[in-house]
Amino acid sequence: MDQPDKEAVKQYLLGLQDSICRGLTEEDGGTVEFLEDSWQRPEGGGGRSRVLVDGEVIEQGGVNFSHVHGSQMPASATAHRAELSGRSFEAMGVSLVIHPRNPYVPTSHANVRFFIAEKEGEAPVWWFGGGYDLTPYYGDREDCQYWHQTARQACDPFGDDLYPRFKRWCDEYFYLKHRNEARGVGGLFFDDFNELGFEQSFAFMRAVGDSYLQAYRPLMARRKGLPFGERERQFQLYRRGRYVEFNLVYDRGTLFGLQTGGRTESILMSLPPLVRWQYNWQPQPGSAEAELYDVFLPPRDWIAEGAA
Repeated sequence: MDQPDKEAVKQYLLGLQDSICRGLTEEDGGTVEFLEDSWQRPEGGGGRSRVLVDGEVIEQGGVNFSHVHGSQMPASATAHRAELSGRSFEAMGVSLVIHPRNPYVPTSHANVRFFIAEKEGEAPVWWFGGGYDLTPYYGDREDCQYWHQTARQACDPFGDDLYPRFKRWCDEYFYLKHRNEARGVGGLFFDDFNELGFEQSFAFMRAVGDSYLQAYRPLMARRKGLPFGERERQFQLYRRGRYVEFNLVYDRGTLFGLQTGGRTESILMSLPPLVRWQYNWQPQPGSAEAELYDVFLPPRDWIAEGAA
């Protein structure tokens, strides 16, 4: 297996943060900029957080780069890889969450990351991870089909099996077991990925990272001008509660960041600025809100449906 080039990965990730922030700022209207906040981690490493607040389209969004290192792998990283316990580690990645103001524009999340665990006298153990997923409040079949088609196009040059594999993993991962429902309509999720060797595994990670804006920006453009009222806004705030529940209970990135002493403000920038919970709320049968639960949240083969 060819040797990993940590510096090449880092430079790509820094450039990816730049390009995503630039594209999102343009789609938002260009009047509000991402604010940058660089930080250092006492145990080693640091990052730069970028947050856009009160934009024309984006109510709050963050695009973070981090590069941390330490002498011991955290529990979240060794839970299913016990042989890594006791190794030093480096972890770097870009992670983002965009919470739009308009309920007809879906929330989106993406991240790409690289881990390497080292021990003197032994070969390094490394892998890539990441993906992206879409969380609509009011479902749209064309949006879902386009999102998944873009994800498949990013995967296909590296093997016909990758998209269906990572689409299924995404459906399984972004699932709230205590609610018995999916967080959204899925996309891609992969982890522990090194099967193509470093160069091609890195190329695959870049393909996923580079395709995020291609997948999301057209959805923002199509839906950001749609009119909405208080009913739609209240449903959006209610559904944002599911996002909070998932990130605080299940999300590996959140757990990893907290367990490694990461910067709490940057880790929790994924949470929406406003949210509400309502006891035992149920959508009205036949409503657009009920359609989200009945039609869009159950896992589906969106690409096959689009081709039918």
